[in-house]
Amino acid sequence: MAGLLNPHIQPVELAKAYRLLNHGPTVLVSAQHEQEANVMTAAWACALELVPAKVSVVLDKSTKTRKLTEQSGYFALQVPTLKQIELVQALGSISQFDDPAKLEHCHTPLFHFDGFDLPVVEGCAAWLICELIPEPHNQQAHDLFIGKVIAAYADDRVFRDGHWYYHEADPSWKSVHHVAGGHYYTIGDAVDTNKS
Repeated sequence: MAGLLNPHIQPVELAKAYRLLNHGPTVLVSAQHEQEANVMTAAWACALELVPAKVSVVLDKSTKTRKLTEQSGYFALQVPTLKQIELVQALGSISQFDDPAKLEHCHTPLFHFDGFDLPVVEGCAAWLICELIPEPHNQQAHDLFIGKVIAAYADDRVFRDGHWYYHEADPSWKSVHHVAGGHYYTIGDAVDTNKS
């Protein structure tokens, strides 16, 4: 299924793609090489540069998603929501090296955006399709991967016109923020410091 068949999924201008990660959410990272695909949870991801839009994410050497990213040169970051918390925890707790059928066992609903041979998870608030910028030293010494964002999408029920609207959405749409050991917070209240 193409992501844009869901009328709520809209493209995000690449100049504003950094806003999809600027609030520090836990993300899902997906990658595919040939017929192998995987999705994992990552707590350390952030916007890195505005133009061109770049992101960074830490992918441990022990993960299958890292191997697939290195082989294919592509990965996707997704912003999961509170309604997906069980899936988020499962995808971060089970290694595909230990369970080759991890995605099936976790009941991971996947789709592809038109033009990209990269699986992404249904039901997220946002998706960033990234081309790996190889930095062998950073990848080996720090597990740090850098990607150029080549496409970005968001669900307009919670992100539109370059801004998050968590305050208008059902609480199940809130992003999750991993602290440690299966403990998470959700995004909090909006505070505006702009003076009228």
